[in-house]
Amino acid sequence: MANFASAFPLLPGKLDAWRKFTQEMAGPRKKEHDESRRHLGLTIEMAWYQPTPQGDLVVVCGEGDDVAKFFTRLAASQEPFDVWFKQQVKELHGVDFNQPPPGPLPELVFDYHRQ
Repeated sequence: MANFASAFPLLPGKLDAWRKFTQEMAGPRKKEHDESRRHLGLTIEMAWYQPTPQGDLVVVCGEGDDVAKFFTRLAASQEPFDVWFKQQVKELHGVDFNQPPPGPLPELVFDYHRQ
């Protein structure tokens, strides 16, 4: 399994809308979210809200068989849930997942596991 972590700025004034978005994925759209992630090859997806003096961030972590393929598949997907998800991300973060992210995935530089 491969994993990733990324920090995405939350656009000003979007915190309440972002919380509603996450509640929809955990509630009424939970089944659609699960089906999407199965189809796209992601097994774990988590998000944290992090306020900072420079602005609000959302830290997202995930795991799957091939994380790079997840982003490529998401970019190409026209499934209704994925289209909705990408539109929400664009409105909340200003990130367009219809285009695979430029450059390499984030680099893991430290990994501690207690023995």
